[in-house]
Amino acid sequence: MLFTCLTIFLARIVDVTISTFRTMIMVKRKGILIPILAFFEVFVWFIAARKALNTEITSLLIPICYSLGYAMGTFLGGYLSRRIIKSVNSIEVVTTRNNYKLIDKLRDEGLGVSIIELKDNFNQKRDLLIIDVKCRLVKEVVDLIKEIDADAFIVVKDTNLVYNGYIK
Repeated sequence: MLFTCLTIFLARIVDVTISTFRTMIMVKRKGILIPILAFFEVFVWFIAARKALNTEITSLLIPICYSLGYAMGTFLGGYLSRRIIKSVNSIEVVTTRNNYKLIDKLRDEGLGVSIIELKDNFNQKRDLLIIDVKCRLVKEVVDLIKEIDADAFIVVKDTNLVYNGYIK
């Protein structure tokens, strides 16, 4: 029984990890790797499902191991996706016009900052700052912005392509 439970658990970890990773790659539009991963995902899932459904063991450990493998695979797939898939985010910040304290601090941190002049609904002049950063730096940059300008309107977007830009 232990061998059956372990097989199901490990197979689910593998198939769900592949599934999560494949989904992240699809979002990033990474071509030929998607159907290859899909094949292995379903192949391993079939083995796990067949093993779980064709056992004579009636213990609750079978569905528990199946479910735990799914949960662990989801966690592991997300972790691997963040580590392997290089991602860029665009941070858009609406702030008061000529907020040089914020702009200079961001540039001092080595970030490229593009500035677009805006007029809001109340005809107040504002600036839109656009900063492209690697995914792993988003929280740090957003925290820095909030520290300097607590009233800033901040939007973080996943960016598919940056061409000729400056990215930290």
